Amino acid sequence: MRTNGRGRGDGYGSVAHARRPPRQEPSLRPMHGTARSGSIVRAAAIVSILAIPPAAASAQGYPFSQRGSISQDVAFTTITVAYGRPVARGRALFGQLVPWDSIWHPGADSATRVAFNHDVLVEGKPLRAGEYSLWVVPHEHGPWTVIFSRAAHTFHKPYPGVAEEALRVDVATEAASHMETLAIEFPVVLRDDAVMRIHWGTVGVPIKIKAPYRPD
Repeated sequence: MRTNGRGRGDGYGSVAHARRPPRQEPSLRPMHGTARSGSIVRAAAIVSILAIPPAAASAQGYPFSQRGSISQDVAFTTITVAYGRPVARGRALFGQLVPWDSIWHPGADSATRVAFNHDVLVEGKPLRAGEYSLWVVPHEHGPWTVIFSRAAHTFHKPYPGVAEEALRVDVATEAASHMETLAIEFPVVLRDDAVMRIHWGTVGVPIKIKAPYRPD
């Protein structure tokens, strides 16, 4: 996961990096007695490290939240989503990791971006063609608030602010099977209607989108 120099993590914590001690280069001078024994031990350790399969050795460099994207045509409109995918990893999500009644970024690192190449209706409200970042306010009771911000290219913190908001809509959540890694998907696409669902843990946020554009 890329963090723009802010440390590695999934946007819900930080990872401290310990300073590595200077690397000890082997001496080229002949060694005797205990020094020679120490050299043999170090050589054996180096051979052991080199014997580790490349896949296992590179596993430590995998991002905590990997990037994902999805593109969906709805009638004559294309909707594209690019986002980071945090992993639950056994944590209690909504109401714990993600507080109630606070603005939450459904993703990790760089803010989730949603692009429309033509004007659309989101939950019946107009949204002009363009690129937006996506934000959500979860509520323990009642529908959640979904926000499209004109600040498309930004980090997941801090929130860009009300002045950048293009649209706010209320969306009723739905119970869903457990999704370990956050997903944004299109479970329904029919004619010029679609549902874009944010799905993490056992909660789904199904956002209804209508794409009325017709070519001349």
